[in-house]
Amino acid sequence: MADKDPMKIKILKNGPYMVSGNVPLFEQIMVTNEEGHVCEWSEGKEYPLKERYTICRCGASKRKPFCDGSHIKINFDGTEVASKENYMEKARKLETKDFILNDVWDLCDHSRFCLRGGGIRELLKSEDPEDIKLAIEEAKSCPSGRLVLWGKETGKPVEPEFEPSIVLVNDPQKKCDGPVWVRGGIPIESADGSTYEVRNRVTLCRCGKSENKPFCDGRHWMSAEEKQAFRDKWISPEE
Repeated sequence: MADKDPMKIKILKNGPYMVSGNVPLFEQIMVTNEEGHVCEWSEGKEYPLKERYTICRCGASKRKPFCDGSHIKINFDGTEVASKENYMEKARKLETKDFILNDVWDLCDHSRFCLRGGGIRELLKSEDPEDIKLAIEEAKSCPSGRLVLWGKETGKPVEPEFEPSIVLVNDPQKKCDGPVWVRGGIPIESADGSTYEVRNRVTLCRCGKSENKPFCDGRHWMSAEEKQAFRDKWISPEE
């Protein structure tokens, strides 16, 4: 009996994501609280397990989430422009008494889990244990892995535990589909044959609009101007 293909996502040039290795595929729905902040997930559809499948990357498929060849009809430009530097080489740091928050802004998919309670940075500066608890929850909830919190005492990142899987994000608040959420350390191979850093959680663009392909940059719901305003509000100049 032939060995099964290892789990992998291969980015096809100007085409879809080719997924191999029986990677589970789900939908999850972003849930907001009474204050309008995204706070948790609800379960959506679970797709039948397949050895291989292709996920649309251009946003034009009539068979979403799967590819139907529309990228050819629309002359989709899927050129990958994201840096292949490792996360820690790019990360900016916010250090508090007990934690170090690493942040790579370019990876932000604007899923907005980090905004409750005044935002994760303000929460980490607090002396209130409940604020710290919420900050830890927000860091772990970041789908893109933009935010990674490290405990100074343990010297380890505070990471959620994921089995290898792919989640298709739905964002009812913004009335759109979100990114392809890749969980559990599944390798992602570039169209040029190189491999991106393997991480516990990343988000890939599936609307075709990201300016940091293959990663999501929030363009499925926000304009360039909105993105800059968001950065100005939530990122301190001195960080």
